[in-house]
Amino acid sequence: MKKLYLIGNMKMNMTKSSLDPYFTELVKVAEKTDNIVGVCVPYVYLCKAQKMLEGSKVLYGAQNINEHASGAYTGEISASMLHDFGCELVIIGHSERRQMYNETDASVNEKVKVALSSGFTPVLCFGETLDERNANKHFDLVRTQIELATEGLTADDVKNIIFAYEPIWAIGTGMTATSDQAEEIISYAKDLIVAKFGVKKNEIIMLYGGSLKPSNAEDLLSKPSIDGGLIGGACLKMEDFESIIYQNVE
Repeated sequence: MKKLYLIGNMKMNMTKSSLDPYFTELVKVAEKTDNIVGVCVPYVYLCKAQKMLEGSKVLYGAQNINEHASGAYTGEISASMLHDFGCELVIIGHSERRQMYNETDASVNEKVKVALSSGFTPVLCFGETLDERNANKHFDLVRTQIELATEGLTADDVKNIIFAYEPIWAIGTGMTATSDQAEEIISYAKDLIVAKFGVKKNEIIMLYGGSLKPSNAEDLLSKPSIDGGLIGGACLKMEDFESIIYQNVE
């Protein structure tokens, strides 16, 4: 059985009171699996995550990071601030950040470098829109995103990144890439990294994200190139998240 990486992205959801039972149950669930379990929470709840998750098998972290160490960047959070709360993970380049807040491939690259140099594990997102896929530009788009996001990195760096393929047309829409579509892109992306950095394909961790849920988890996660999932809506309901966390696939 392969060890899966299953990371929840809470986005802008949950409340302080709802996190008490959620984190308590998540710790128990993670203890019962060999899969790697993580969750990225809103900044304001990192203190609670540290209190309830630190020392458990659950990795936790933030949903973004600023590329600057400090300064006049109102509303932003630095690496040192995330360190104060014991973060291990940080999502970078999520499609919602790219689309709604104008993050570019260049800024994603800077954030990845900051995260790596600060000792975090970046969860580096990439993926195409529906128009790009329908125009048969998805391979070119993915290649560009991967190349620019990893510019200036080393082979050791890329082995310390968790990559996450998220077809934008499947995020929050109820649509899901078929397991064959996801496998095709993820295998292709891994081949790009192998060619650029000379690492082995099995040294690259790459997740699928995009309406992953209990009903399609086994089909997606059993594909040979898919190492786990970046889970949005389904991570908010513990029953659904637990079902995904307990997946056992070869």
